Amino acid sequence: MPTTPPGRLLGSGRRADVYALDEGWVLRREREGGGDAAGEGAVMQHVHAHGYPVPRVRPTGSRTDLVMERLSGPTMLQACLAGTLDPTEAGSILARLLRRLHTVPALRSTDPAVRVLHLDLHPENVILTPDGPRVIDWSNTDEGEPVLDRAVSAVILAQAAVAGDHLSSPARTMLTALLADASPLTRPALTEALRRRSADPTMSRAEVELLGPAGELILSQGRTS
Repeated sequence: MPTTPPGRLLGSGRRADVYALDEGWVLRREREGGGDAAGEGAVMQHVHAHGYPVPRVRPTGSRTDLVMERLSGPTMLQACLAGTLDPTEAGSILARLLRRLHTVPALRSTDPAVRVLHLDLHPENVILTPDGPRVIDWSNTDEGEPVLDRAVSAVILAQAAVAGDHLSSPARTMLTALLADASPLTRPALTEALRRRSADPTMSRAEVELLGPAGELILSQGRTS
């Protein structure tokens, strides 16, 4: 039996829908019972406590529902397409957000080399609020070596860059800026990032087929050891 929507639908992504709640808050609900909203919320609270720019969250104890602060502003991608943000600056902002995140200690691991990873940081997951960029969608978050996080972001941008559509040119510019403003990638990290993307059930066959050319584009930038 269909359930009553919790509020006005604000938007839908690959895996979830976002609804307006009371003033200043939204509900993101995973479709088909997937996700781990409680775990994702715990990571967001952890990085927020260390000063990282994420929405505030309210615990729900649910695997599917995450209540979080409603943000005001365009996504980084929307700003680039509108001409209010230069793609080179966008790539540099992504690099800075990754560097800042990787100063946050892991939530679970006691290994000092292990850090919180976003593993889906790209221009649609950064909201440009009046107070600065804020990072959303922590559904892929994990703990590990920072180089993997950088590799995943590079792969996402490279996929867009080789797709041959209206996003390809700004994505290529962002990728170049990201790689120039970050520590070099390693081939094992790039291989793992490509593997993770190919295993993502939300990706279409066409998107998976872009992974080979995307990897070649990253290697051609000369920022992989």
